[in-house]
Amino acid sequence: MNLKFTKAVSYTLAACVVASSVSLCSDAATATSGVSAISSATGALETTNYTAFAGAQLSVNEMLANATAISAETQLAENESQWVATEENPYANIAIAQVDNYVYIRESASSDSEYVGKLYNKSAATVSETVEAEDGTWLCITSGDVTGYVKSEYVVQGNEELAKEMSRRVATVTTTTLYVREEASTDSDVIDLLPLGDDLTIIDESMEDSGWVKVTCNAGDGYISTDYVEISTEFTVAESREAEEARLAKEEAEKKAAKEAAEKATAAAKASQSSESSSSSSSKTYSAPSGSDGSAVVAYGSQFVGNPYVYGGTSLTNGTDCSGFVMSVYSAFGVSLPHSSSALRSVGYAVSYDEMQPGDIVCYSGHVGIYAGNGQLLHASTYRTGITYSNVNYKSILAIRRIF
Repeated sequence: MNLKFTKAVSYTLAACVVASSVSLCSDAATATSGVSAISSATGALETTNYTAFAGAQLSVNEMLANATAISAETQLAENESQWVATEENPYANIAIAQVDNYVYIRESASSDSEYVGKLYNKSAATVSETVEAEDGTWLCITSGDVTGYVKSEYVVQGNEELAKEMSRRVATVTTTTLYVREEASTDSDVIDLLPLGDDLTIIDESMEDSGWVKVTCNAGDGYISTDYVEISTEFTVAESREAEEARLAKEEAEKKAAKEAAEKATAAAKASQSSESSSSSSSKTYSAPSGSDGSAVVAYGSQFVGNPYVYGGTSLTNGTDCSGFVMSVYSAFGVSLPHSSSALRSVGYAVSYDEMQPGDIVCYSGHVGIYAGNGQLLHASTYRTGITYSNVNYKSILAIRRIF
């Protein structure tokens, strides 16, 4: 199993980005040879195979293996247990931010120091040092690829229950098609299918010794075999100043490009449709996209309500799955999106639940849809319902992404 740390992007509902390093903080008084030894034990990072969606993973086994190489004489080795979460207990020694929005991570233990990143509310960090300063107690933390200082009053330490609550246990699919079953048995009925690379939220691991875990998916709660998934723990972590600046610039450029593409696509679709006539009176006709905002996306996608759900499909008329529906609706507006519910958690830019508007992409465990307004979700739901409307809060929301 791995510990996976999720980069915060404005809100805790945000999608992952890659963390590049983990290091241990040390002031001048503790800058001994032990620093390099401790830093070498911070672990190797791996990236998942998501398209446009990278989750940073800490390999716990490598962390522990490297930790054994630390000399007993190294003074800082005594602090190793303060910041290394074990495979058996991924919630040990995790500190959680408790702030209104975010707290600045400072370069040194002073409010006058430059900030190096932001630790968002409910984000996780590890503490390596406590510093008493004139203006209070500061903690040296590492969160994702950001290391620096925050005031102790903004972080809750040693509360494993809170750490568990703020994390997500994840099963990432490692086979071509994962069956989600009604019961923990290969003889049980299949209630949902997930493609390679997608993931599900684990809600019960009590049967893991027998090779099964309980997950939540679009069809409800079911069981999956642990033989075909990689299990990890996700925490939301800090974002560096440089990463935030790059992200904001990228999002602004993508938003502008998406709007321009939508305007061109809708104009072309209207021209094409006006020059054609229906060849069959028995065939249902659909209006071309009109506009370049979220409401236009909903208006276009709602025409296909009642059409079938087909696993792996992308046809709005003949059958599509949940991510195929979102991808195909936005494709009509000239916007290219991935055919993956997990990958869609990183497209566009993040917004909070309170900011949600029609057209926003709403992501769940193993599912995705388009917010239609008035608390409704427009989505390709199940084989039984096809493309339909549901309450947007029918289960826990993992991320909300906006394209325009």
